[in-house]
Amino acid sequence: MDVSVQVSSADDDGEEREHKVKHRTRSAPGTATGRADGTGPVRTDGTGAEGSGDPEARRLTLLMHAAFFLLLGASLARFLLRHPGEGRTPWIIALSVALAVLYVLGPVLGSRPTPRSLVWLGVLVAVWMVLVVLAPSFAWCAVPLFYTGLRILPPRAALVLVALLTLFVVAAQLRLAEGFDPNLVLAPPAVAAVATAVFVHMQRQAVRQRELIDDLLRTRRELAATERREGTLAERQRLSMEIHDTLAQGLSSQQMLLQAADRTWDADPATARRHVRTATGIAERNLAEARRFVHDLAPADLAEGGGLEAALHALAARETAQAQVRLTVRCHVEGEQHTAPPDRVQSALLRVAQGALANVKEHAHATEAALTLTRLDDRIVLDIADNGQGFTPAGRSGPADGVRGHGLPAMRARLHQLGGTLTIESAPGEGTVLSAAVPLTPAAPEDPVTPAPKDPA
Repeated sequence: MDVSVQVSSADDDGEEREHKVKHRTRSAPGTATGRADGTGPVRTDGTGAEGSGDPEARRLTLLMHAAFFLLLGASLARFLLRHPGEGRTPWIIALSVALAVLYVLGPVLGSRPTPRSLVWLGVLVAVWMVLVVLAPSFAWCAVPLFYTGLRILPPRAALVLVALLTLFVVAAQLRLAEGFDPNLVLAPPAVAAVATAVFVHMQRQAVRQRELIDDLLRTRRELAATERREGTLAERQRLSMEIHDTLAQGLSSQQMLLQAADRTWDADPATARRHVRTATGIAERNLAEARRFVHDLAPADLAEGGGLEAALHALAARETAQAQVRLTVRCHVEGEQHTAPPDRVQSALLRVAQGALANVKEHAHATEAALTLTRLDDRIVLDIADNGQGFTPAGRSGPADGVRGHGLPAMRARLHQLGGTLTIESAPGEGTVLSAAVPLTPAAPEDPVTPAPKDPA
């Protein structure tokens, strides 16, 4: 922002001159901090503008320094040209050098209102006032001093200093004038008011920009924390579903097999050994599954090749082979396979089949179950049916026994991630049919960390 003010004044010998003071300020985003209420002058960081890392603030400071030394040098040269050989000349030169040295010390002391900086500012202003009394042409060095006082002092003290400097400028201009000139009385206060308003407005804008940047940084940190939390919840849900569908079910089967082996060990050692060997095979498969889902790989049945159909047939054969369960599982595949479903779809459907059969063994007391994989043009459907005791799905009259489990919510959550659905048809004494449908075209998945409604597992 440029503020240009022209003031008519007379030189030392009564000749009027046009003094043009150009004060250039620009708000420097992110470089100023200060009072949160935005009232009054505020300062830059603790080191002052000179210590700020923002190039705009440094350029503004250098501009004010250059303006001060330019005005000081011009005033001294003007005095020496107009009043050569006067007795006060040595004092004018000495005070000018002292004023320049004091001004150079300002950046070293910083812009905080510390005792040292306040003493420095007081001495600087006092030396300038003596110079103005001896030579009124030094009055225009007050403009950079406005900036220095506004930058260091609290608001009220800064305004008092600006008013005092302005009075000295008015008095100096009236001394130089041959007669009373209203312009000399009104122009210096106008210049001071404009310079102060520009500086205060610039600093308030800088404070608001700083607050906005702080808000953006805080929002970004909160967003990053939310994303990390959501990622943690999603991974926790994935592990819980994998553990439920593989390790937990495998451990349950091993427990049943070992208990059956313990009961028949004395009466039928051959059957007991067969149960132990089956439990050992389940343990080996569970170990492979654990290694795979830790590394987020496909289930072991899919990794062996043959696709989803072969994996479902292997699952059905394995569940039927566990004689102590007394469950026969059949597998049917309908529809022609043009292209293999994505790996994520195959893995999800296989996990759904594993979880559903685990529920059948644990809760349904069924003797037969069927896996039916149907391939359609736009979706793939897996039905798991059993002839067990059935139950009342949640949403009708509530679970029959009031028990809620983890299996069905985990299946729903797994399918929802792929844009699929899980439907349940069951009634007490009539068996159960679970239908998992997954679209083969891309669909917007639902939030994987949103807990699905719980159903009896």
